[in-house]
Amino acid sequence: MANPIRIIDLFAGPGGLGEGFASLKQDDDSPAFKIQLSIENEEFAHKTLMLRAFFRQFSDTDVPDAYYEYLDGYRGTFPEESLYRETKYRKEVAAAENEAKRLTLGEDNTKIHNLIAEALGSQHSPWVLIGGPPCQAYSIAGRSRNKGVKNYRAEKDHRNYLYREYLEIIARFRPSVFVMENVKGMLSAKVGETQIIDQIKSDLECPALALNTGEPNIDYDLFTLSPSINDLELFGNQCLQPKDFIIEAERHGVPQTRHRVIIVGVQKRLTARCELKPLAEKKQISIRKVISNLPKLRSGLSRGIDCFENWVDAVRNHEKSLTRNIKKHGLTEVALKYSENVSKIGEQKLHRGANLGSGAGIKEFGKSVSADLVNWYTDKSGWKGACNHETRAHIESDLHRYLFCASYAQVNRDKIQVSPKAKSFPDMLWPDHQNWKTGHFNDRFRVQARNLVATTVTSHISKDGHYFIHYDPTQCRSLTVREAARIQTFPDNYFFVGSRTKQYIQVGNAVPPYLAYQVAERIYDFLKE
Repeated sequence: MANPIRIIDLFAGPGGLGEGFASLKQDDDSPAFKIQLSIENEEFAHKTLMLRAFFRQFSDTDVPDAYYEYLDGYRGTFPEESLYRETKYRKEVAAAENEAKRLTLGEDNTKIHNLIAEALGSQHSPWVLIGGPPCQAYSIAGRSRNKGVKNYRAEKDHRNYLYREYLEIIARFRPSVFVMENVKGMLSAKVGETQIIDQIKSDLECPALALNTGEPNIDYDLFTLSPSINDLELFGNQCLQPKDFIIEAERHGVPQTRHRVIIVGVQKRLTARCELKPLAEKKQISIRKVISNLPKLRSGLSRGIDCFENWVDAVRNHEKSLTRNIKKHGLTEVALKYSENVSKIGEQKLHRGANLGSGAGIKEFGKSVSADLVNWYTDKSGWKGACNHETRAHIESDLHRYLFCASYAQVNRDKIQVSPKAKSFPDMLWPDHQNWKTGHFNDRFRVQARNLVATTVTSHISKDGHYFIHYDPTQCRSLTVREAARIQTFPDNYFFVGSRTKQYIQVGNAVPPYLAYQVAERIYDFLKE
C-alpha cells in the first residue's frame, strides 16, 4: 500500500472538489489521496465540511451507527449537539477539526500558511493543491449586478484578486500539481482593459515572479483535461486558448450542463516524464434517471393551513377557467394535459419530506443508470434514507404556473423548446411583474425536462424554485436540496448543514464530486508513474 498523496483544499465550500479526490482508491482499496487541510470561511459550508471530514475518518463499511442516527433525525439538528459529543469518537472529531478549518484567505493568511506548513511537514513526497476562488466577480450574473452599483470599479473589487491568495500559496509551498476551478465567465471578465484570464495564466506559470516574492521561482506548465483537444501534444503546447480549459460536465456523466474552467498546473520538472491524459467521455444522463427513485413529495402552502387536503384544493382551484385560458392562448394540447394532470392530483397522498429523518427510503435505481454512478450515490452500509429532501412552500398562483410548465414540457418533450417562455403563458398565469411582457423575464419559470440533462444548478436556487421546476406535474413543486445534490452528484449520505437556504447555496456553488473524482483519477495516474 503506497502512502496517499496529500491534498490541501482552499475555498473548499461544502467540499465537492475534495470529495472527488478523497473518494479515489488505490488497487488495494486504500485511499489514493488524503485531505490534510481544507479551508472555508462560510459558517455552514464549514459545518458541512467538518461533518464530511468526520465521516471520512472511518472506512466505507465502518461508519458508526451514530452518524446514520443523526441523518435519521435522532441526534438533534446540528452534529455538535450530540454526534460530536460521543466520547468514543473523540479521536475522529479531533482529526476532523484539524482537517476542516473556518478561516478566510486574505485575512487569516499567517494562520493558514502555518497550518499548511504543519500539514505538509518536512516530507518531500508529491502533494496537490485544489480549489477555486469565489466566482461572484467573474460570473456573468455577478458582473451584471456590478453594473448597477454606483461607482463600481473592477480594479477595486478584492474578489477579482482572490486568486492571488491561491497564487501566494503555490509560490510559497510549491505543490507538485494544482487544480484551479472557476466559472466560465472568468474567460471574458476584464479588469480595466486587461483580460483576467490572460493575467491569471501568466501568473500561474511563474507564481513567485508574479508576486515578486524574491523566492526561487518554480515554473508550471498549464494543462486542460478537456477531451476536445486530445489530439494536441499537451505538454509544453503553446496553442491552448482560454476556451480550451472549459470542462463540460455533462460529457462526463454529470446530469447537468455545467461548464467550468479547470486549469491543471504541473511543475515543469515533472512534465517530461509521462502523459496527463484528458478526461474520458461518458454517456449523457438525464435528470429523471438520477432523481426519480427519490421519495415523491408535494410542495407546501406558504399561506393558510398547510396540509395535504388544502394543497390538493389549492392545485385544483380554477382548473376549468385555467384550462379554458390555456386553450384560448392556442395551446390546446397543453390545456388537455393540464386538465388531465389536475385530475391526478391527490391520487397518492404525498408528504413534504424532511431535512433529517424523512422516514421514506430511496428505491433502486433504474437499469439504465450505470453501475459506476449507482455505486457513487449509494451508501456502502446499505442505508437508504433521504436527507435534505424537504420541499419549499409556494403561493397558490405559483403552483398553477408549475403545473402549467410541467404539462407544457410533457406535450413538447420531443421539441427543442421544452420549457415555456414568457410569451407562452396565458394571461391568467402572468405573474405580478410590470415588465413581464418585455422579454426580461423570458425564462422566469423553467421546468427541468425529464429526458434531458438538467440546466446548471447555481446558488440562485436558494432564491426561489422558479428555474428548477420538477418535471412531474403531480408533485407540483421545485427541486429539493437532495435532488439538486443528486444533479451535482453528491453521494446520498452527504449531509448539508444549515437552513434550507444555506443548503441550496452550498450545493449550487460546489464542484460536482463525480467530475472531481475523474480529475483525481488523471492526476493520480500521472503522479504515481
